[in-house]
This record gives sequence, C-alpha cells and structure tokens, in this order.
Amino acid sequence: MKVAVIGVGVLGACVGWNLSRLGAKVIFIDAGRPGEGVTNWSFSWVNASNKTARKPYFDLNVAGIAAYRELAGAIGPGSWWHPSGHLRWADDPAELLKTADLLAAWDYRFEVRTGAEVRRHLEPAVAIPDEIPVLFYPDEAWVHGRQLVGSLIRHAAASGAEHRFGTAVREIGANRNSRTVALSDGTHLDVDVVVNAAGPSASHIAGLISRRLPMRREPGVVTRLSGAQVPVHRAMHAPHIEIRPDGDASVVLHSREIDALIDTGEDPAELARRLHEQAQYVVPELSNSRIAQTRVVERPIPTDGFPSVGAVPSVPGYYEAVSHSGITLGPVIGRLLASEIVSGKRDELLADFRPERFGP
Repeated sequence: MKVAVIGVGVLGACVGWNLSRLGAKVIFIDAGRPGEGVTNWSFSWVNASNKTARKPYFDLNVAGIAAYRELAGAIGPGSWWHPSGHLRWADDPAELLKTADLLAAWDYRFEVRTGAEVRRHLEPAVAIPDEIPVLFYPDEAWVHGRQLVGSLIRHAAASGAEHRFGTAVREIGANRNSRTVALSDGTHLDVDVVVNAAGPSASHIAGLISRRLPMRREPGVVTRLSGAQVPVHRAMHAPHIEIRPDGDASVVLHSREIDALIDTGEDPAELARRLHEQAQYVVPELSNSRIAQTRVVERPIPTDGFPSVGAVPSVPGYYEAVSHSGITLGPVIGRLLASEIVSGKRDELLADFRPERFGP
C-alpha cells in the first residue's frame, strides 16, 4: 500500500510513522518544512485537564497522554519529551476547583497545592500568593514539536518512507483503484491512499476532491523569549498568561486574551510586548529575557471544535487527520488512523469524531 500524507506537522508525522511501522509505503508531502508550521508555533502542552467539554473528547485526550509514553519508549524520549507536569491557578479559585471536581469524578490525577508550596517545591521563580490554590497535574507534559516531527520522519525514512518538502499539492485525481497527486514542482504521484493532515490548509486540500470540510477561523499568537537561563521548569497557566520552557535558553508565551486582539489590527510586535509584560508579573526573572520570535498562526479547528479523523465514505482512498490539540492527540490519532487505513477496522475512540458528520 502506498500512502501520501499531505501536511507534515505533528499529526501527519505521527500518521506516517505509524503507517511505515505497519508496512505501508509512505510519501510525506509539505509545502514548507516539516514541523515548522502550527506545530512549531503551538503552546505544545500535552493534557486532558482542559478538554472537559465532552467526555468522549476528554477520553481521547487521556489516551493521547498514554500514547506519548508508548511513543517515547518506541523512538526514545530525546530532547522533545518533557513529562514535568503542569500548573494552573486562576483569579477565580472557585471555578478552578469546580473543574477539579469534574476531573476527580473522571479519575484524572491532580494535586491541590498552595502558592507557597509551589514556590518551595516546584517553581521557586514564580510570584504567586502564598495561600492561593494551585492545581498540579503530574501526568501532563510539554513537547518540542519540531524535534518530535524530525525524529518521526527519520524513523519512518529508515523504514523506506520518502518525502517531498517545499512543494505544494495542486490537484488530487482519481483512477479506478488509485489516486494521483499532482505537485507544484510538476511531479505526479500515484498512490492508493491520501491522508489530509494539512492543518490550516486542510479545507483547501479537501476541496481538491470536492469535499467540504468546514473550518473555524481562530488565530493565535505565540512569542519566544531568549535569555541566559530559563527560570521555569514546566508548563503553567497563570491568570492572563501561559508560560512554558522551550529548551535550555528559551521560553514560550501565549494568552487567549492577547489572541483576542489579533483582529483589531494590533502589530504582532505590540502583542509580543504585551505577552512579555504579563509574563513578568508571574515570573519576574523574565524581565531579563528578550523577545526573540513572534508568530501569528491559524489553528486547524473544524467548525464544531472537535477533530475530523478517519475515512470519508463518499471519497474512496481519502482520509482526514485534522484537529486542534494536535500536540496532545498526534500519537493516538496517528496509531488509530494508521491501523484503520491498513486493516479497515474503525476504533470506537474515534466514533464521535468521524468526518462524515459534516455531510457529503
């Protein structure tokens, strides 16, 4: 079986790597460089604590966390995997603890700490009131997405996978038992299966086979700081700002409140300055860091907010792997979708997230 995986962010890389393990001949296709799109400009937080809108979605994300442990065992943890837990506190502790009650009912692990305990045992550099309740999620993690994608591609290549990077998909045609993918460099690929993992461009790719995939427009801005040292050790959600380490000399910042300013026409440099300012209230040592990079990206979110994963019955040989939370869900979606493509068996974990819910 020959499979073209269109889009080589974390979802496409996970699907392709799993397919190569199952004996499929994989061709990775990306208009840019692997892992350098949304995957590289995500908060990259592996979690299920923020996925409580629907129980099936929560369960899928819990499976995503477990799949990361399996993945780290299979390819080696390297510098991409950081299972250091996650901290969250809020201006309204009552709302935070209400969520904690729901997570407890769903058997999700967390610990309630005070701000003083957090400073003493976990994050000495964080300015947080002594008595405020803080939730610590020990099973959560953060991932260096670009490094993970690179590792998956190298492992898939060792199993015979090919790639076409820096070239876009122009057409997808159909023969009797196969599909033809025409690329912008003039080449044509004959394959048995096409996987649409094109992230923000997934709706466009779907349109090439006359498939309607409605997507939500939800841009986000992420800023990287650089400095002599990184004063935090794990991902955290403080009021108004999200902060995580990003290696030995970099910190990533994000805020939903700052995202809301994107469409006001605010300059990205000013958005970055606001993020940096908010971060310094939480981690004063970040005043010694400088803004290194900022990017505004479109999140790949189907219109109802949930993943679109699996076959499209009206289009033989075409599958979708499109989702926000691609960092958390990449390994589990990659495993389940690869198995479905090769065996034809559909897993119940994906029952609520099938592409056919959007109609023919």
